[in-house]
Amino acid sequence: MTVLASALDTGGSDYADARAAMLDKLAALDAEHAKALAGGGEKYTARHRKRGKMLARERIELLVDPDSPFLELSPLAAWGSDYTVGASLITGIGVIEGVECLITANDPTVRGGASNPWTLKKALRANEIAYANRLPVVSLVESGGADLPSQKEIFIPGGALFRDLTRLSAAGIPTIAVVFGNSTAGGAYVPGMSDHAVMIKERSKVFLGGPPLVKMATGEESDDESLGGAEMHARTSGLADHYAVDEADALRQARRIVARLNHRKAQPDPDPAFAEPPKYDEEELLGIVPGDLKTPFDPREVIARIVDGSDFDEFKPLYGPSLVTGWASLHGYPVGILANAQGVLFGPESQKAAQFIQLANQRDVPLVFLHNTTGYMVGKEYEQSGIIKHGAMMINAVSNSKVPHLSVLMGASYGAGHYGMCGRAYDPRFLFAWPSAKSAVMGPQQLAGVLSIVARASAAAKGQPYDDEADAGLRALVEAQIESESLPMFLSGRLYDDGVVDPRDTRTVLGLCLSAIHTAPVEGARGGFGVFRM
Repeated sequence: MTVLASALDTGGSDYADARAAMLDKLAALDAEHAKALAGGGEKYTARHRKRGKMLARERIELLVDPDSPFLELSPLAAWGSDYTVGASLITGIGVIEGVECLITANDPTVRGGASNPWTLKKALRANEIAYANRLPVVSLVESGGADLPSQKEIFIPGGALFRDLTRLSAAGIPTIAVVFGNSTAGGAYVPGMSDHAVMIKERSKVFLGGPPLVKMATGEESDDESLGGAEMHARTSGLADHYAVDEADALRQARRIVARLNHRKAQPDPDPAFAEPPKYDEEELLGIVPGDLKTPFDPREVIARIVDGSDFDEFKPLYGPSLVTGWASLHGYPVGILANAQGVLFGPESQKAAQFIQLANQRDVPLVFLHNTTGYMVGKEYEQSGIIKHGAMMINAVSNSKVPHLSVLMGASYGAGHYGMCGRAYDPRFLFAWPSAKSAVMGPQQLAGVLSIVARASAAAKGQPYDDEADAGLRALVEAQIESESLPMFLSGRLYDDGVVDPRDTRTVLGLCLSAIHTAPVEGARGGFGVFRM
């Protein structure tokens, strides 16, 4: 074993300051997560319970195996928008009858579970995760359909939801719909396009057009039950495969469906007895990232607290030292790790990363990217030494790598460095952020400074005087805007990550993701990387 030695001074002022800053950010994060948990608020929650119905998260709790974890995804979706935090939909990965499944659940306390633009983005991301990792999809449906005032943003792209269900089925990935209430208009196609549909007596309402619309369109008088009730669909239309007497019975039947799927993982899980915990306390992860991201930190201190036995075999430790690369295992799964050390990526780091990614693909080993980068180095010396082609080599390798990628934004993740470290645009299987993370084209001060230099040069070219006071005000305004748009809650609200996590949960979250990933085959690229410019 090559156990990492820790130099973290947990009694020092730097550690105390970093820990305090992280705890403050976690407190703010908890407050925002509480908004998602609250759903539509006390009034609508009470009304929902008065109808004898479970809340969405209670349904999930009864669906998954007792005492098993549920990895919620995108809980802050719609944060900072005009819509409720959480986007009236819960998504995540849970274990049902020993089978890892992608679970979605409409929250009917938020505008009757109606789908807004962020609901759609969140649902599409969930389907993407299910497809890539071959996870069965269980949809707990209770929605009034599209949020009509925002239909212009939903109708056209919304058809992808139904496309996804049929593609999942065609790929041999099971889809199950459990209907707890309304599933109307386009929503009727969710049970209609799922492999299995469970409906509940006197609860489920599935029709393309409800009684008012039918009356307007055809003049026909009808009621909910005869038009789209569970008994009608179970006895007459055949849309319901299973008829449940109440919500608990419906969840029981859903569990039995999953138990009979005969859905096997492509690779068996490793024996947990061989997954030795890290040598160092996960609590210490709170004090590693400085409050000021301009201050560098050693990512080995993070690695030592998340990998099995703190055992890490570093690759090219003396070459390209501002990028740490090496091999480890995490909850028994082999991983390759790329972690930014000093923030900036130079030519050697880029070449080292490209070679390491190729090696991981030869070995069929998933890659974990730990971000803290300001991007690729700029300047005459570095341009002349080929930083563009070296950076392109790293990005080429990331783009064409076939092994699963997991990304965690610990600190800064700016510019093309975000791309080279497998940011959202490069399709990592999962991407999470710590509350300390920031991501943008560049840092706020640098961006505001560039705008100032350009404006000053433009004024000089026109022979006009430059207003320094106005420039200072503009710079302050731009810095404030970019700072607010770089923060993890803003980015998570737009689904640029799969969630903001407590650093102490990093090992657990990555372990759950690695387990889900291994439901599908893990195979690397054998060539096919395109042209590496040397």
